[in-house]
Amino acid sequence: MSSSDSSSRSSYLIRNTKETKVQLSLSIDGGQLELLPATQEFPEEGGSGKAHKTTLHTPAGEAARPPQTTETHASQDSASQQIWIWTGVGFLDHMLHAWAKHAGWSLRIRCRGDLAIDDHHTTEDTFLALGTAFNQCLGARTGIARFGYAYAPLDEALSRAVLDISSRPFFVGNFDFKGPMMGALNTQMVHHGLQSWSQTASVTLHIDVLRGDNDHHRSESAFKALAVACKMAAARVAGKEGEVVSTKGVL
Repeated sequence: MSSSDSSSRSSYLIRNTKETKVQLSLSIDGGQLELLPATQEFPEEGGSGKAHKTTLHTPAGEAARPPQTTETHASQDSASQQIWIWTGVGFLDHMLHAWAKHAGWSLRIRCRGDLAIDDHHTTEDTFLALGTAFNQCLGARTGIARFGYAYAPLDEALSRAVLDISSRPFFVGNFDFKGPMMGALNTQMVHHGLQSWSQTASVTLHIDVLRGDNDHHRSESAFKALAVACKMAAARVAGKEGEVVSTKGVL
């Protein structure tokens, strides 16, 4: 189920599979977002509003997920942006938070995944849902810059991201992580997650981690570079309203 508004460039989406339940709301222009509505998969949270102890291997994830009004490790509430993310995988939340923050998005995501197995389906379906929402926010893809690129450092790490809102899904990523895990996130899932996002977002994306000794820094610098590239590529261009930025006349 989804809806989008071309004027506000926002989308609300639910993605349910046998393994995961994802609910999200995205505005690529930032601003205020309503709380995610209660659904069968995500009944209204009750209690005192205090965050419960995180238990990543609780299949339903109910004990781990706090109310949306609770400040978490991946949330913010300001005049320009509202962000609240809870997938059950802390490092994934951290990367999504950095992405939304530096892209200028307002974003609410909650996910119930089969974490009793591993983090694969939770990560994959979260990125697929986010890519679909981004695609819906763009609408007809007219009047935008289309191309975006950025470098982002984090201490010793440096990453480059180049994005084309092309309607031709393609992803190339070079991360060269040194270890198998970052917190509860398998390092392989960074590449697979961004590949999944590129497919449903219908974009061409290249990300290269150019240097860095620490996997956390390498990953975070990559997501921050991606964020700035997304902001640049999706920016509306004054005087180009309604124009398709392609020699083919269509994106």
